[in-house]
Amino acid sequence: MCILKEELLFFGGKEMARHYHSEFDARQHMTDADFEIFFCEDKDLSNVSIHRHDYYEIYFFLEGDLSYQIGKNVYPLKYGDICLIPPGVFHRPQFLDWDHPYRRIVLWLSPDYLKHLLESQSDIAYCFNESDQMNCHHFSTDFSTAQIVFGKLIDIIEEHQRRAAFHQDMLDCYITSLLLSINRIVYQKQQPSANVKQRFLLSNICDYINEHLDEDLSLDALAREFYVSKYHISHVFKDNMGMPVHKYLLRKRLDASKNSILSGVPLHEVAQTFGFKDYTSFFRAFKKEFGMAPKEFKDSYSIPSVNPEEE
Repeated sequence: MCILKEELLFFGGKEMARHYHSEFDARQHMTDADFEIFFCEDKDLSNVSIHRHDYYEIYFFLEGDLSYQIGKNVYPLKYGDICLIPPGVFHRPQFLDWDHPYRRIVLWLSPDYLKHLLESQSDIAYCFNESDQMNCHHFSTDFSTAQIVFGKLIDIIEEHQRRAAFHQDMLDCYITSLLLSINRIVYQKQQPSANVKQRFLLSNICDYINEHLDEDLSLDALAREFYVSKYHISHVFKDNMGMPVHKYLLRKRLDASKNSILSGVPLHEVAQTFGFKDYTSFFRAFKKEFGMAPKEFKDSYSIPSVNPEEE
């Protein structure tokens, strides 16, 4: 059976191909000069002694019943939580249920490699620096943000196992992208008012879209309506919804089109009402989203039409 990457992301990688998983290794030192990454799943659990190491660790939690001790703080974990562990800080998992599988992705970064990344991105270590200042090394994420971080980690794993052209450059780009995403998560925790403002704007935009599906809802139109730049709207939407505005709008319009079809509105009129440039575009989008053509959907409910139409 073929499993799409999107499905792997949605289920947190539970069906991830076996070659992605790493065999458990109790060592606490790096054998690679730059970084190491592990996708671990353990079913036979045992106590892990408290330890520290001389490299940076990014710990992404997937599954298990445990808390994580970092320094003097102990953090209960749930799916998508991120722990940032700098060199020299003691840490360990504390298991609450020994029978529950323990799954996580761990990325180790050497200080020299992080210094190398700093040459092109001067703020790349922001997340580690700020977590030290806040004395908080644990950050929770919502589901969509967790999926984004998980996807970036899988990109690193896939490229790490590959030996193609520009291999090292791709790895640098993927790891930089991951760190920048984590920087944003840390920043939003440090600046909760900014996060609240973003979600307030997002909520207002979503409400406006739902109430004006038959009107111009381009980014330019939304920017005029809410007195913010279209680039800001794009970032707010992508950061919080995990998809661009146009994709969200398309889904909402297609959902609304089903109600219009069930009300007996002619199909070409439905396409025009919800902003499709022609019926062919509507037909393709509807079939891709729902797995059936608009007329098939209409016929499945035996909906009479004012003007008979054929596809």
